[in-house]
Formats: sequence, C-alpha cells, structure tokens
Amino acid sequence: MADPQGFMKHSRREAQHRPVHLRVRDWAEMYEPVDLDALRVQASRCMDCGVPFCNSLHGCPLGNLIPDWNDLVYRDRWRDAIDRLHATNNFPELTGRMCPAPCESACVLGINDEAVTIKQVEKEIIDYAWEHGWVTPVRAAVHTGRRVAVVGSGPAGMAAAQQLTRAGHQVVVYERDDRPGGLVRYGIPDFKMDKSLLDRRLAQMEEEGTVFECEVEVGVDLSVEELRSAHDAVVLATGALWQRDLEIPGRHLAGVHLAMDYLVPSNRVQAGLLAAPPVDAAGKRVVIIGGGDTGADCLGTAHRQGAASVHQFDIHERPPQARDSSNPWPLWPLVLRDSLAHEEGGQREFAVQTDAFVDDGAGRVRALQAHRVREVSRRVYEDVPGSGFELGVDLVLLAIGFRGPERPLLEALGVEVDGRGAIAHGGDWATNVPGVFACGDATRGASLIVWAISEGRAAAAAVDRYLVGETLLPTAL
Repeated sequence: MADPQGFMKHSRREAQHRPVHLRVRDWAEMYEPVDLDALRVQASRCMDCGVPFCNSLHGCPLGNLIPDWNDLVYRDRWRDAIDRLHATNNFPELTGRMCPAPCESACVLGINDEAVTIKQVEKEIIDYAWEHGWVTPVRAAVHTGRRVAVVGSGPAGMAAAQQLTRAGHQVVVYERDDRPGGLVRYGIPDFKMDKSLLDRRLAQMEEEGTVFECEVEVGVDLSVEELRSAHDAVVLATGALWQRDLEIPGRHLAGVHLAMDYLVPSNRVQAGLLAAPPVDAAGKRVVIIGGGDTGADCLGTAHRQGAASVHQFDIHERPPQARDSSNPWPLWPLVLRDSLAHEEGGQREFAVQTDAFVDDGAGRVRALQAHRVREVSRRVYEDVPGSGFELGVDLVLLAIGFRGPERPLLEALGVEVDGRGAIAHGGDWATNVPGVFACGDATRGASLIVWAISEGRAAAAAVDRYLVGETLLPTAL
C-alpha cells in the first residue's frame, strides 16, 4: 500500500483540463500536463482497504492491480508500475482516456469520501512509460505454426491479436476500413484521444509479428470459406456497429443522420483523409437525440465545428446527483454524469421523447416535435399531458445506441446469436461453429472499452488452449 495515512491527509484533486474557450477552437486532447509530485500525492490516498473492490469485476473487468501500481507511483518506481499495469492491460493509454472508471466507483474510500483518482494515475503511468522508451515489442520465444484470423481491429480484436501473437501464433487481423483501430480510430474524436497514441501501439504490435490487412471485408473481399481454410482458428471481434434508428415521421428528411454517419467522416477530416465533413454543424441549430457517450462525442464535435446552438435530448429522467439507497456501493452509481463536452456548452433536456421531424417544404428538416415523459418503471414511460413542443433545428443526430453486431458476416458463417442479438457462446468464447470464437461488443453488446480488452484477452486464452491444448495466457474472466 501507499502512505497508510494518505487518505486522511490529502483530499482528491482532479487533473486539470485545457480551458474551454481554447480547446473548442481545435481538436487537440483536452488534458493539461500533470505535476508528477501532485500525482504521487493522489496515489498515496490508496488505503489499506483489505479487499480492493477496485480490481474486482465490480470495479475493473481487467483485474488491474490498482493498489500495486498506486503504491509504486507513490514510491517513484515508475518502471515497476508500468510492468504491473501491463500485466493485466494491453492498452492503458486507451482505457486511461476513454474508460468511465468503474474502478473509482468501487473504490472503498468512496464509501464515505471521494475515491482515489485511479484513472488519472493509470494514464500518467503509461504516458511516462512511452516517454522513457519502456514500451517495446514483446516477441514470442517459440512459434507454434498455427494461424489465427482476427476479424475486426477495435480494442477487443487488438487485445486478442496481441495476446495470441505473443503466444507464438501467426495472427492476421482483417479490418474493412482503411486503417486499423475500429471505433477508436474513427468513432472517437481526437479531442478525447490523439490517434498518434493508437498508431504507436499498432506499430508495437506489428513489430511483434501481428499482421494487419486493411480494406478487407470478410464475406465480401475474402470469402468465409477462404478465411476458415487459411486459418486454424477465427476470432470475431467485429463490434456492435448496427446502429439503432428512430422510425418516426420525417426520418427521411435531409439533415437527419445517424451519429456514426456524422462522427466518422468528421474524424476522417482530422486524419487528413477528407477535405471537409459531408455533415457539418457549422452555423446550424443542432439536436442530438441520445444521452450517452456517443451523444457527448457528437456534442463536442458540434462545438468544434461551430454550431449555432446544440440541444441534447435524453428520454430518461434526470439522474440524481448522488446515490440513493437502491443503488449502493460498490455498484455502478446511477447518478448524473457530465462529460467534458458538457462543460463546453449546449443544453441538456431530460425526459423528452421526439415524435416527428418537420419538413421545410424542400425536403430538409426545419423543426422537430416532441413531448415530455415520465418513467413509471424501467424503460416504461408515460406521456406528460399538455407537454408537447416544437423546436427549430437544422441538423439532427441520432445517438440512441446500437442493436448488436451486423448480420451479413454472421449469417455467412452460420454463427448463432442470442436473444439480445449478440453472438452466442457457451462461456468459453467458442461459437456454435467449430474453430470460430467471438469477443467484445460482438458478444456483450455495446459496452465499455475495459470490457472489450478483457474479453479479447479471455478469448485469446481460449483460442490458445483450443490450438495447443493448454495456455499460459492470463485472463481476468
């Protein structure tokens, strides 16, 4: 443990972020440089809690050794800290920026005080390690001669591929986009994570021996028969990219778009692949329907494009500011959460259901019609009488979640799905098709990046065992 009295001597101090009036003018990351001495003080707050719920499934699906690396940071042993961090997490530079930190919600100190700044410590450990050249390729000592295909290069696919490559298998990752990374590449705006961080991790993986084949859509450019005949095992890490739509009157109007159809080309502009975004919020009245992370990404993007105004609608009622008795520690707290994008402006509206989009007479949206609702039970709503209203709008972005993995490839392979629409497996990551495994959002639905990496690691261990009879690969699941 760190300082036994650290949590009594020091209060929680959040990391500073760039001022709003500066960061909305560019697409650079939001983070200010961190004073490492101040960070060591924060790490010292990690207490002798006996049972560290932060690294249980309530807190971290990866089983990150959080008390260990908090102690090592406090003692200024950064090289040992990154070794502990990499022991459970392949890509802490991703989780340290994009994970909502359920570990902090499960921190024992959080029962009656403010939790340790775990996520910030994690981010600084990996950034410090890259800065000092400690992140190097880990090459397999023995090669098995077995070939594995990983379909999809998001966090789950990357984690599975890296683990299997390090186990000595020949791994090829097939990505239908022009660059690897999945939604981390083009779904996550640069202000949340600079893509150079992704590129250097991918370069490490290539040096280890992982091969990335981009612009290859399995089932189209490469048949499923060719895929299976050329590999001893297949891992499906395709994500859950089938977006939910809102089938209401006026959905067909110009100016109404699915969120990813807005975010992806916007991020391609920042990558230098497009001259201008085909869907641009500049000077427009924007409404984002959906209150989750994707909606917040749309919000931050609209701010940077120069939207005239932004409203964000959430069908759920406004969450409380603090836990209530039905939501005890260490469960994920169902409380109001403001993303950094919400700090930048825009108006959030809760308990609103959109009824229709209104035509301007020329086939474009000019307004939307909506009304207030109240939640009578989980996901069951009733209308509030007399609450209807109309709001002028030029651009509508639908960020209401994902239905699961896209179906064509699954149907071509004959892979079964469960009642939720996700790929079915029996707990060992194996699908009903022999030699075909699945992990990440494709099996659990759209979820947290920490779950994607954890499931990628677990699936890799299952594939390794399938190929050679046993495995030494670690898994938290």
